[in-house]
Amino acid sequence: MVKAIQVGLGSWGFDWSKEVIPNVPSIEVVAYADASPAATERVQSELKVDPQMCFASLSEAAKAVEADLVIATLRTEAHYPVVKEALQLGFNVIVEKPFASTMAQAKELVALAEAQSRVLMVSQNYRFQQAPIAVAEFMAARKLGPINQVSIDFRRHAPTQGYRYWDMPDPLLADMSIHHFDLMRMVLNVEPVRVACRTWNPEGSPFAHHPTGAALIEFDTGIVVSYRASWVSTGRPTAWSGEWTIDCSEGEIWWTSRDHFMGKAKPDVVELRPLDGKPENVKLPALDYADRLGTLATVAKVIETGSLPPRFSSGKDNLVSLALVQATIASANRAGEWVDIAEVME
Repeated sequence: MVKAIQVGLGSWGFDWSKEVIPNVPSIEVVAYADASPAATERVQSELKVDPQMCFASLSEAAKAVEADLVIATLRTEAHYPVVKEALQLGFNVIVEKPFASTMAQAKELVALAEAQSRVLMVSQNYRFQQAPIAVAEFMAARKLGPINQVSIDFRRHAPTQGYRYWDMPDPLLADMSIHHFDLMRMVLNVEPVRVACRTWNPEGSPFAHHPTGAALIEFDTGIVVSYRASWVSTGRPTAWSGEWTIDCSEGEIWWTSRDHFMGKAKPDVVELRPLDGKPENVKLPALDYADRLGTLATVAKVIETGSLPPRFSSGKDNLVSLALVQATIASANRAGEWVDIAEVME
């Protein structure tokens, strides 16, 4: 059993408190921390948490309880100071994405975790779904031969889906596309080299910053991914992971994942379309823990066993996903010129 302190009890943090943490048996929360009295009162009233388990800060909680893990579920700008404090106090950490606001902050946290010999995991929950896991295995085995090209589409209409972060900088690339960028690395088992991106804000959009974009991303094996995404699309919505077409020498693999919204959910889909045969819908094995439950159960197992599983989204690994986001934003700010990943990794 891994004892944990949850830090950050806002709307998303409370969702972790209610929907995620109680469903991972290997986690025992021993303290909750938030600077807002209203936030701690909410977990007390709605989740029947003992008031003695609630604190105004991580430092107060750390003095009162013994724990192995800090679950950092705060707003992005608070990730860096809280994760840094948690690591300095000797805790392992799981933190929501993006785990830092800048590359300098992210590299500092990774170095600190290594110096402290502690686990730092980024909750890239899209990795913990049936379809991307299955397709990653197909890619490793070259199920339909080497890759020719990859196309990814993401379409959602935020104004009719309860979206409320209209003033967020880079609402597409930093808040949403990081999931897709991270999946590219995991599923294709390649690393990005450079990117060219254009973003824009259509007329009538409620967003203050660009919610729509298109990018070409070149990887170290020569693969080029064509990526198109929009938060204001009036077309047929895609699943949250987008719709992927991986064109290979012997056919294509089409897949989609996390097709759920407002209490309704559809299963992940993977379809093999061989060049010389009939399309096949792949039967996907069930996961013991999916999505955020998967990230939390995984970090608990890593702490208990000391062993890292395949495709583990450590802070060190996630530096590249974060760099891809930053490079894409830089390219968009430079009218679509190519930006090398190495430039933002420096």
